Amino acid sequence: NKLGGTDWAKTKARAKAAAKDISKELLALYAKRSAQAGFAFSPDGPWQREFEDRFEYEETEAQLRCIAEIKSDMERPMPMDRLLCGDVGFGKTEVALRAVMKCVMDGKQAAILVPTTVLAKQHYVTTIKRFAGYPVQVEVLSRHKSPGQMNESLQKKKNGTTDIVIGTH
Repeated sequence: NKLGGTDWAKTKARAKAAAKDISKELLALYAKRSAQAGFAFSPDGPWQREFEDRFEYEETEAQLRCIAEIKSDMERPMPMDRLLCGDVGFGKTEVALRAVMKCVMDGKQAAILVPTTVLAKQHYVTTIKRFAGYPVQVEVLSRHKSPGQMNESLQKKKNGTTDIVIGTH
C-alpha cells in the first residue's frame, strides 16, 4: 500500500485493533494464571546434583544464572511464566533438561516441544544420553513414527509410564 493512502490507513487500523484484542486476551490470561495455584517443586535432591555434575561441558555464566532463576521459579507455588532465548549452540537444551530433571524427580511429566522433526530426533538422542542410568522413560512423537507407534507413545504418556515426551509443536 502507498503510505498515507486510504488502503494503508485501513490496514494500519486493522493491525491496531488486532493488537488491542491480543493485549486484552493476554491480560485476561495472565490475570487468570496469577489467581491459580501452581505446583511447588522440591528443592534439589542428590540425583539432581548428580545429573548436573555429569554435564560434560563447562556451563557459561548465563546458563548458570538461567538455571538458578528457573529452579527458583519452579519451587514457588505459582505457575511459571518464563521464556528462555539464545543463539544456537549456547546451551538452552541443557538448561531445559535440568528443569525437566527437577520436574520428573517430583513425579511429574514433561514435554519438550520443538519446531522440526529433525530437532525432535536430536533432542530425543540428547535426552536419552543425559538421562542414561536414571529411571526415566522418554518417548518421541514425530511423523517418522507409524500411527500405531504414535498411539502407543500417547497411551504411555496418558497412563503415566512415560516421563518425558519430545515432539514437534
